Amino acid sequence: MKSNDLVSSGSIMVLSAASGAGHIRAALALVKAFALKGISAEHIEVLRYTNIFFRQVYSDLYIDFVNKRPDLVGWMYNSLDRPWKMQKRRLALDRLNTGKLIKLLDYKKPEIVICTHFLPAEILIYLRKKRSLDIKIGVVVTDFDAHAMWLYKNVDWYFVACEETREYLSELGIPRNTIHVTGIPIDPVFAVKKSKDEIRKKLGLLPDRNTLLISAGGFGVGPIESLAESVNKVTYPIQMIIVCGKNNILKQRLENINNFKHPVKIIGFTNEMDELMAASNILIGKSGGLTSSEALARDLIMVIVNPIPGQEQRNSDHFLEEGVAIRCNNLPTLAYKIDKLLNDKNQLEKMKQSIKTIAKPDSASEIVSIVLQKEKNNEK
Repeated sequence: MKSNDLVSSGSIMVLSAASGAGHIRAALALVKAFALKGISAEHIEVLRYTNIFFRQVYSDLYIDFVNKRPDLVGWMYNSLDRPWKMQKRRLALDRLNTGKLIKLLDYKKPEIVICTHFLPAEILIYLRKKRSLDIKIGVVVTDFDAHAMWLYKNVDWYFVACEETREYLSELGIPRNTIHVTGIPIDPVFAVKKSKDEIRKKLGLLPDRNTLLISAGGFGVGPIESLAESVNKVTYPIQMIIVCGKNNILKQRLENINNFKHPVKIIGFTNEMDELMAASNILIGKSGGLTSSEALARDLIMVIVNPIPGQEQRNSDHFLEEGVAIRCNNLPTLAYKIDKLLNDKNQLEKMKQSIKTIAKPDSASEIVSIVLQKEKNNEK
């Protein structure tokens, strides 16, 4: 396969699953990074090609559990984190529910597929093993830890967030030369430097005020109303941006609050998180892999509040260890912790310097470059 064939044939696919918004955002970031190199890549959200029940379990039920029973999410995460166990049973279940996806892949016959969710990777490896497809397979781990569900043999490229994850996968038997520490792919726009003052003026914010960004994520989950009320008790001069995602009810409730003592800007679903982060100093919320990677790319210190047990808790551990975040497990102390942080200039500066050592704003472009270079080398 020649590089110019890649450009013209549309033989690259990026597969995601709508189980949380991060997997899709990572996929779209890769599609955009390919496009910036003049190459067309097709994004497929694979749950659209499964049966209704399977789709609801993967997406709707997950979001419901995150909101109502995060303890169950953590229990399931830990229970299933058993490397190389249950793979045959899992493949049998996935094959049973992904018939439409298998037919689509057999029809399209892509030559390179990058997966930002573990579900399609399993199907692709199965199809290649039975010689239905002659493809190269890349797997992007969208958290800072690699759960057992991400583990596959015979993957051509693994793309991970940090050196520790590469070491872990290598110790579990993944060939080290296939594991690349690129960071989690985020939109290439996060690598473009922007003036904080100019963005604040554009958004109608005070140009010289510390700005705290409170994010509910793409699906608008979590106790954001209580979070906003707690942040409102901060005594240090601040202003707030609250992003409600697709949760319009939450947005309306927040707009009806009349006792905000700090300037506040309330936003629904947005594709402009890049600018909102560029205007901010601190991100307050969960520790999802994509949002956290975007925040680090924009030099934001993180205040992590009650991370979801499982992957977010493990992400949080990484950020605390690297010195780029503080964590609050009890909302009544949130304002105290933020005031303490904002008043400690030495601590703030240390955290900003730590962010520079782990931020990877060019992650999507780096993944694309690795894929294209590997294919170029294969031509020789």
